[in-house]
Amino acid sequence: MAQITSAKRIASFLPSATEILYELGAGDQIVGVTHECDYPEEAKSKPRVIRSSFDHTKMNSKEIDNQISNLMQSGSDIYLLDEQVLKNSSPDLIIGQGICDVCSPATKEISKAISILNKKPEVVILDPHNLEDILSDILKIAKKVGKEEQAQNLISSIQKRIEHVKTKSMTSRPKVLCIEWLDPLFTAGHWVPQMVEISGGINGISATGERSRRMKLEEVIKFEPDIIVLMPCGFDINLIRKEYSKLASDLQWKLMTAVQNNRVFAVDSNSYFSKPGPRTVTGIEILAKIIHPETFVDLKVPDDSYVQINS
Repeated sequence: MAQITSAKRIASFLPSATEILYELGAGDQIVGVTHECDYPEEAKSKPRVIRSSFDHTKMNSKEIDNQISNLMQSGSDIYLLDEQVLKNSSPDLIIGQGICDVCSPATKEISKAISILNKKPEVVILDPHNLEDILSDILKIAKKVGKEEQAQNLISSIQKRIEHVKTKSMTSRPKVLCIEWLDPLFTAGHWVPQMVEISGGINGISATGERSRRMKLEEVIKFEPDIIVLMPCGFDINLIRKEYSKLASDLQWKLMTAVQNNRVFAVDSNSYFSKPGPRTVTGIEILAKIIHPETFVDLKVPDDSYVQINS
């Protein structure tokens, strides 16, 4: 008879990992999450083992960037670990990331967590750079929690949706620029350029797998995009529209083709673009509707997942 093992107690230091666990049906095994783990709704009720060291909700893009730069230069913590909550959760498994020290808690927080736990947990580090990596991470997590069949079904469903977009006939491929931060300007890297290409656009300035980086307005002007998609990391549409007003007033910005033609869009980055989880496929569908609205008129995407910003 096969030995029956108890379910693992999981601390997720990564919002996308939390989403994956719930999609796989392992949400009940989660005993700790970060303050950014807000999807699905049930995740909000889990104990918070990680929180931000500052309140970004009352700051604009420039202030957030300055605060993070100062913290990194001084060696101070961007994220704070609640030691007592972590001890109480007593995880067997911690899932974290190696993508970005700013986006989510990384190796520093994981090392500290291990040092204060008497029972040393297993650690899984996710470091996706493209869509294939994201799908591989789903399977990697599934193997740790005994949900491999569920993972295969989820991956198959995502792949079918991607293929549906890829196989549509597109007569043209407009130049698309995705912006990950507005002040200062940042390109959208990692998996986002691949999402643009799948959706029928020519991605500009960044490349699949590359880290997001600062860029100058001159680079944007030189690329001369047909479409601009605003997707500041972790922002929803209302915040993006508010933050965009400063950039929209720039005289050079106003003269660009995409701006003149009212082809500037804001998307719900926090839900569909900045987190490398199952909902990135919805991000691809959103981009498809933005880039080729006539071709994908019947493709359904969530309400309020994107808006066109008129100049």
